[in-house]
Amino acid sequence: MTWIANNIRWIMIVSGVLTATMIYAAIAPDAALRSMFGETVDGPLAHILARNWGALIALVGAMLIYGAFDPPGRPFILIVAGISTALSMLFGTLCAYSIARFRTGGDNLAMWIISQTAAHVMWSSDTGAAPDARAVPMAMC
Repeated sequence: MTWIANNIRWIMIVSGVLTATMIYAAIAPDAALRSMFGETVDGPLAHILARNWGALIALVGAMLIYGAFDPPGRPFILIVAGISTALSMLFGTLCAYSIARFRTGGDNLAMWIISQTAAHVMWSSDTGAAPDARAVPMAMC
């Protein structure tokens, strides 16, 4: 832990520069998606989302670089970068699991989880009827 505390400035600079390279997705979304995932998406909305995603990640990289030179701001910047990374890992894992398990997009898994949670809440109410996982068709998702 002492080593990290002693070298936090350089750790933040290196991780910030590497993270800021995602500006590539904001400039050339098709090429960035192809290089990262082996596929690209079509349509203007997909390009807007990919550009926005790249710009936001690059902004976190810029914050890390700034925080390396601003010790009072480091805790907040490290918290924001950590939460951003944790959420990316969580959502990425859910999407990857959904694609591998259900051969569908990640939004279907998220909708399935929400529908099962709603069924559980309804089952926990006064009705006493048990939920049926098959009652919520995947086509709804």
